Amino acid sequence: MSEEAVRIHRGLKGVHFERSATSFIDGRAGELLYRGYSIHDLASQSSFEEVAHLIMRGDLPVAAELAEFRERLAAARTLPAGIVDVIRSIAGAHPMDVLRTAVSALSAFDPDTSDNSAEANLRKGIRLTSQVPAIVCAHEHIRNGREPVAPDPDLSHAGNFLWMLKGEKPSANAVDLMDKDLILHAEHGANASSFTARVVVGTQANLHAAVTAAVAALSGPAHGGAAEDVMRMAREIGDPANAADYVTRKRKAREAVTGFGHRVYRTEDPRARHMREGVEKLSKEMGEPRWHRILEAVVEAMRPYARHGVAVNVDFYSGVIYYLHGIPQDLFVPIFAVGRVPGWTAQCLEQFANNILIRPLTLYNGPEKRDYVPIDRR
Repeated sequence: MSEEAVRIHRGLKGVHFERSATSFIDGRAGELLYRGYSIHDLASQSSFEEVAHLIMRGDLPVAAELAEFRERLAAARTLPAGIVDVIRSIAGAHPMDVLRTAVSALSAFDPDTSDNSAEANLRKGIRLTSQVPAIVCAHEHIRNGREPVAPDPDLSHAGNFLWMLKGEKPSANAVDLMDKDLILHAEHGANASSFTARVVVGTQANLHAAVTAAVAALSGPAHGGAAEDVMRMAREIGDPANAADYVTRKRKAREAVTGFGHRVYRTEDPRARHMREGVEKLSKEMGEPRWHRILEAVVEAMRPYARHGVAVNVDFYSGVIYYLHGIPQDLFVPIFAVGRVPGWTAQCLEQFANNILIRPLTLYNGPEKRDYVPIDRR
């Protein structure tokens, strides 16, 4: 078939491949809803546990449901000894590679691995929601010659993550900001990693296989790497006074300014405002207000481009928050994964519920049909 007869949608841009009830994104209006609830209401009033319940089970929990959900999350915070052994054996690898390998290995320890029923997949998703941060934290300690920190069942999901990561009880403000960060990253439609997970589920593979593939997709810098790059940019700029010249150089060279622009949003990412407030508050608390000033100077320098759809996104602020927490830069993307497990789970549950093999087409543009020539006559 000729190219004239087929319209190619590179990257599947603008193509609706399935229906989903998990999240609604209006890229022009800059609106994001999780199952009908505004991200602004959830980020300012809810908790990660409530949001995870909403995304995976469909509704915000009542008090008894939330208590039960929290208990199930807390019960899954201790990793099987065999997974800790796997982490030790590859401790020198990048945290995303360790996370991918450990998630895959978890399938050997989960009692529901081969059960693809909705109930079993929900149980697995809840366990993975706690196991993914536990893997990230265990690796961080092991690669630095320390023993992993045991979980604290009395802490919230975000609070326990910071406790297991740093080995010290976090402040209320630190927990609140991490909780907000996890909420903002919990679900985002058919992004690259969620689509990857759906493709894997389409083959009737299990949830661990799908989440392993999602982690692999997230490890690519075009999907999850912006938070790391923003911190590099902030360091390079060094001072708010240098921001305008930095932006000018980048634009003249036709290079992207990290943290601006989004595949979906044509206006400011609705999640960004909540991270902006967090950076301002945390940078002052930590006695390092220059980071917030640098970022806001970049935003001001980029303002003329916002009308063309190149507006600030959520990752512009996240990296600086992690940096101010003293979190190593190569853990920025794994933290993205920590928040996204509920979204991956919900996308997979939807795919399992009305499953179909995802098999798009490519338009052949190679040589015309040729006659085979034996090797002794070539």
